[in-house]
Amino acid sequence: MEIEICVATEQHHSYADEIVDTIYQAAQLRGTGIARRTPEYIRTKMDEGKAIIALAPSGRFAGFCYIESWQDKQFVATSGLIVVPEFRQQQLAKRIKAAAVARAREMFPGAKLFGITTSAAVMKINTELGYRPVHFSELPQDEIFWKGCSSCPNHDILERTKRTMCLCTAMLHSGSAPTTNPAEES
Repeated sequence: MEIEICVATEQHHSYADEIVDTIYQAAQLRGTGIARRTPEYIRTKMDEGKAIIALAPSGRFAGFCYIESWQDKQFVATSGLIVVPEFRQQQLAKRIKAAAVARAREMFPGAKLFGITTSAAVMKINTELGYRPVHFSELPQDEIFWKGCSSCPNHDILERTKRTMCLCTAMLHSGSAPTTNPAEES
């Protein structure tokens, strides 16, 4: 079965509720944290051209990923990677993620491309696509970025450690220049 992977647009708005539910259900099954997004947020990403969707030939939703940027577009992440269970074990997640990385590079050339995840499968995909684990100090430091973590059930760990660690693994794409921690520059 050939699955189409494309940049999501307004014509894909009808999938937003299913996307949000699928991401949430996967996190619940894994017992891991995830920053919860709303269908409206997903639709906005589609309108901005910052989302990748995978569709089966029947038009059935198969997978998704979106792009976020912070600190005046200096940092960009591909987030919310999900594949519907019946479409797994077909390398679809890697294809979706690769399309999202390519789209992020197209939209934000020169930005530091990163991700955070608790998923071993996503860490493997990220590594295969050129990401490496990094310390949280290499992530965006603005409050808007960190506010996104507030709906995660593991947020208390992040706050308790003063944002130095959590259950997530931070990863930076190898094409990104290393960041410096402003506190270390003084």
